[in-house]
Amino acid sequence: MSSGSNQRTLFQTWGAPVSQNKVLQPKKDGPRQLLEDEDDDDDDLILVAVNEAERSLQLDNAHYFQCDNLVWIYPTSYPVREYQRKISEVALFQNTLVCLPTGLGKTFIASVVMYNFYRWYPSGKIVFMAPTKPLVAQQIEACYKVMGIPQAHMAELTGATVAKDRPGVWRTKRVFFLTPQVMVNDLSRESCPAEQIKCVVIDEAHKALGNHAYCQVIRQLCSRTLQFRILALSATPGGDSKSVQSVISNLLISHIELRSEESPDIQAHSHQRSVEKVVVPLGETLSAHQARYLQVLKKFMSRLVQNRVMAHKDLRTLGKYQIILAREQFRKNPPTCIKARTLLYEFLGCGQDGF
Repeated sequence: MSSGSNQRTLFQTWGAPVSQNKVLQPKKDGPRQLLEDEDDDDDDLILVAVNEAERSLQLDNAHYFQCDNLVWIYPTSYPVREYQRKISEVALFQNTLVCLPTGLGKTFIASVVMYNFYRWYPSGKIVFMAPTKPLVAQQIEACYKVMGIPQAHMAELTGATVAKDRPGVWRTKRVFFLTPQVMVNDLSRESCPAEQIKCVVIDEAHKALGNHAYCQVIRQLCSRTLQFRILALSATPGGDSKSVQSVISNLLISHIELRSEESPDIQAHSHQRSVEKVVVPLGETLSAHQARYLQVLKKFMSRLVQNRVMAHKDLRTLGKYQIILAREQFRKNPPTCIKARTLLYEFLGCGQDGF
């Protein structure tokens, strides 16, 4: 968005007075549909922006599209990329996993989807979750530049926000940026009005495995409402088909939009990269610390190998994944020797109740 004095935000440009005329409801899209059996009050509010858009079609920096009797807005104050427009439209009406290489506009697509739900549901809440606080802060800035939603309607919730103040924030704000851990806590405390959540955007969606906080959020929301849309974003959805399927199942995905750097519709927008690998030696101080650390690990590893809990491994190349894999195998086929079980707990750094 231009920083010139004459450039208005999307919100300012599109913020025409709301009409009270009723409009047609969108079609249903299956068991995970968003707009299903809303009460009469919501029917009057959900799509009032349709008439607003129809009366504002002469504006130059936005395109208005109609799908399933529902008008939605796509900004043209940025260069229009057809793949972004198509993905945005699909994501409005289906729970979608968007897999795009880094730098090709996943956040832009999320912003378009969030803005349209912001307009469709004047009393609804929109949530953007990212796995870490720095990513949350980064996405707030990126989305604000695209959406133009007033900052007074947006909030960043972190662990630093006092618990007793959160219900008031959830009540008075409409667009929230937060980590999934915060969302889980607020849902558990009933600080978050789950029934008002209409759109959930999940960044780094490939992390939604097992009992990750992303999975907990979706399960808790589904226990209280099914009327919300899910948009999942990831550059790398998973290392194998099993993990990808787990992400799809855990996030209730019904549609996937996948592009690689070789996809024809993004060729014009991707750039060649030159990658140079630079290996930096540890240095004397870090090497000394590493040697002492390996001596400690060696003591535990030798006992684990002796009791056939783990195969012999080079401690310098032993990674977290290998340890987790050994733990899973131990759970499935635990040795009969109780001593071996105790050793594994010690090696993994947790008490016997830690599993």
